Amino acid sequence: MADSSKKMQIVFASAECAPFVKTGGLGDVAGSLPAALVRAGAEVIVMVPKYATIKDEYKAQMEHFSDFYVSLGWRNEYCGLEKLEHDSVTYMFIDNERYFARDYPYGFFDDGERFAFFSKAITESLQHLPEGFECDILHCNDWQTALAPVFLREFYQGLPLYDRVKTVFSIHNVAFQGQFSDTVMEDILGVAHIPAAASQLRCDACSINYMLGALRYADAITTVSPTYANEIQTPEFGEGLDGVLRERSYALQGILNGIDVAGFDPATDKRIAANYTVEDRSGKAVCKAKLQEELGLEVRDDRPLMVMVTRLTRQKGMDLVMYALDRILAGGVQVAVLGTGDRDYEDGLRYFQDKYPGTMAARIEFDPALSQRMYAAADMFLMPSKFEPCGLSQIIAMRYGTLPIVRETGGLKDTVQPYNEFTGEGTGFSFSNFNGDEMGDAVFRAARLFWDNREAWDQLVTQAMSQDFSWTRSADKYLDLYFFMHPEIERPAAVVEAATEEPEAVEEPKAEEKPVEAEPEVKAEVAPEAEAEVKPDAKPAAKKTTTRKTTAKEATTTKAAATKTTAAKATTTRKRTTAAAKKAAEAEAAPEVKAEVAETKPAAKAPAKTAAKKSTASKTTTAKKATAAKKTTATKSTTTKAATTKADAKPAAKIEETLAETKAEATVEAKPAAKTTTRKRTTTTTKKTTSKAATTKAEAKPAAAKEEPKAEVKTKPAPKAAEVKAAPKAEAKPEPTKETPVSPAAPAEKKAPSKKTSVRKATATRKRR
Repeated sequence: MADSSKKMQIVFASAECAPFVKTGGLGDVAGSLPAALVRAGAEVIVMVPKYATIKDEYKAQMEHFSDFYVSLGWRNEYCGLEKLEHDSVTYMFIDNERYFARDYPYGFFDDGERFAFFSKAITESLQHLPEGFECDILHCNDWQTALAPVFLREFYQGLPLYDRVKTVFSIHNVAFQGQFSDTVMEDILGVAHIPAAASQLRCDACSINYMLGALRYADAITTVSPTYANEIQTPEFGEGLDGVLRERSYALQGILNGIDVAGFDPATDKRIAANYTVEDRSGKAVCKAKLQEELGLEVRDDRPLMVMVTRLTRQKGMDLVMYALDRILAGGVQVAVLGTGDRDYEDGLRYFQDKYPGTMAARIEFDPALSQRMYAAADMFLMPSKFEPCGLSQIIAMRYGTLPIVRETGGLKDTVQPYNEFTGEGTGFSFSNFNGDEMGDAVFRAARLFWDNREAWDQLVTQAMSQDFSWTRSADKYLDLYFFMHPEIERPAAVVEAATEEPEAVEEPKAEEKPVEAEPEVKAEVAPEAEAEVKPDAKPAAKKTTTRKTTAKEATTTKAAATKTTAAKATTTRKRTTAAAKKAAEAEAAPEVKAEVAETKPAAKAPAKTAAKKSTASKTTTAKKATAAKKTTATKSTTTKAATTKADAKPAAKIEETLAETKAEATVEAKPAAKTTTRKRTTTTTKKTTSKAATTKAEAKPAAAKEEPKAEVKTKPAPKAAEVKAAPKAEAKPEPTKETPVSPAAPAEKKAPSKKTSVRKATATRKRR
């Protein structure tokens, strides 16, 4: 039974965390995700090493909370917990000056020992947390915390406090795994005498792999984008761990990172030349002119400005940039690059800056303030990474209205929707292969749109700036995982609502767009359906009138009638070909059909009166609840389409009299559909069908024709053709689950095109005759 009083309590362990210490994306995640989890109703403690590089202003706010000793191999090491509250999140800094009082977080000869201590200190400190905090989830990040799940299982499992702890391990970059000599296994880790641990940590004859241990021991594994989760299970991207990741694929999922939308907001950012919003982007033009002037570029608003803010490495696609830069600059695109990295790339960028003065600018430095001005000022942001687990730069660029040009890999593929010139959809531009020519083509696709169709460009910028990449969305996904692992804890109602509402908001526009695109097809398809739609009503509708008083009976009637297709065909065919009196009845019915169709198409004025009378009868026989109203709306919208094709339906009736075999196929095709569209109006059609024992199929058409204007008049969106057509599509999806009659419609349509079946049935009809 779920415990409604207990909150989900999470310990989030990371080797870096903004704003205290940050070297890359991991610091951003650890600085933003815990705060989003707290806003969603969870309790979170973030554990970070107390580095000497942390600013004194933060150190002054820390209070000594606890201290204890951690056994590491043969030694016992001091561990202090320094507590700090910051932005509603509790931080616990692991204090050991021998390991962490250094000028930089990583890159030392004893990193294996330093972060083995950090992992052991994390697990040990679960016993020394504030009163009332019992860890439910231990969330570890990257190789620096990868041994925590191993220590938890091997040294602490079975202790009452640790029984409830579930472990989650997040891979931020599978290339950095923490590989060390196997001599640390006993000397530092103390697990050499445990066969299971020793074998699962070992990656070759003389080395162990910290990340490998976490992948084998953690209860759940996550990475920072869905595409990257698939890629790392392949030899190309798995960096030697693809085998174990495939083995544990059932426990692996990708959850996209977010960004701090308050910190990266062009409307309030004080670091940029002028503020702007998605509605008023005049400030962006000011930012562009100021940056062009600052970097020594020609100050021109008619030339697209493309920027890169990146590490200058092969992984970031710099090989492609060096290959295609000559072509891009000669083609009239301004380029500005900010970053440091491999010397060859730094020198190459300086060369192009000298070759194309006023068009190319290279800033070989690390300057966060300049990077912010570049995000805000540029038209395009280039990110052609060889691989990219998630990537934040392309998300920040979109937030500032700068369209990203990316390679379709990892998080770049998940976050950037390529521009579609036919529908106008998209948030940027992309290319598939790690190829310089493909990258150049993508750049010029963007540049041509900038030059040739500024209206489409502006719409694309609006779509990019409107994307939701907040941490709230990511936090909901992580909470889904946490609560799945702890079903006994009840999830707060507010979080559940937020999680369920978001997908609906995304799906609704899609349901509306499809019918609009398919408009011409709908008209063409309705005509043949309408011809056969009303035919079956002559016999089955009259027989089943007494059972159509409730929704359940309607479903039963429709199913029963659907099974009698052959019998109805044979009976109606005989009636059409033998009775002379029926011809006279047709002659009487024909003028009615013409009059009603003529009136229905222009304005539906005359049928409106009859529809008004019949609507009261229809309402009394159907349920007056909201659910019934929705179903009626869907049905009416469908019949509105049929009304527009009555002109085709009437001539078809005459053709059927001479070509019964050909129309048998159409009857089989549309029979189930007819049931679904007319099932709610049987009460009114009963008046028409009582005399149909002596009439032909053509009489069914006047009855239905009178019904159609009723649906057209009652449906408010009648003047808006696009909306009327969109309604059936939007509501057709839920119908199969609510009413059985809808489900046979699709299979019937698929089977209809089988000419052999229809010919056999027609032959069988002649033989019976």
